[in-house]
Amino acid sequence: MVKKKSKPEVENRKLIAFTNPRSRVSEQFRTLRTNIHFTSPDGDIRSLVITSASHSEGKSTTASNLAIVFAQEGKRVLFIDADMRKPTMHYTFKINNSRGLSNVLARQIALKVAIQPAEIENLDLLPCGPIPPNPAELLSSQNMDLLFEQALDVYDLLIFDTPPVLSVTDSVILANKCEGTILVINSGKTERDHAIKAKEAITASTKTRLLGAVINNVKVQKDTAYAQYYGADG
Repeated sequence: MVKKKSKPEVENRKLIAFTNPRSRVSEQFRTLRTNIHFTSPDGDIRSLVITSASHSEGKSTTASNLAIVFAQEGKRVLFIDADMRKPTMHYTFKINNSRGLSNVLARQIALKVAIQPAEIENLDLLPCGPIPPNPAELLSSQNMDLLFEQALDVYDLLIFDTPPVLSVTDSVILANKCEGTILVINSGKTERDHAIKAKEAITASTKTRLLGAVINNVKVQKDTAYAQYYGADG
């Protein structure tokens, strides 16, 4: 584990589970965490892919906050930006992206060198690093399998933020290596047939379990307990 700094400095409204843990939105992320636990009563899920049908549906925001609430629960979490086409982790967590996953998979640096501490207890970050010309090949390589082995020796849970499943094959490749997948859907944007195709792409082409879907931007009455905003970047 990477040693944490003494004072948290993350100030980003997208990280609401950290900046405002008592909010209704944060509570919903904790509910999502609980629901994931219930999908595997005989043992903890140790690797998760977070994806969406297309861009700007909230997958990166969902993945970030889910990583935070699992870390707050006491699990040692490694959050990995595996969207090596449009990475966002370094913006969200305000960290350096000069080295990361792409360097590890290209055997340029060791995994432990690429990992950076979050300003959140129990949470470490592996940013994308320089955008490579061949993301799919890197993700399907034996080096990726080695990364899993090394990371799972240290961490309780690996969470991967991946590209939209209908855009490229990256998410399907990683889903085949992970125990579970969460599909993020924007209720005001995602077309129904795209959501169905994304679900089919995951269930028909991978060995992973589709654990469920997170629906963003649902319109509810302001005075209800579930009135909230999840964001829609990523």
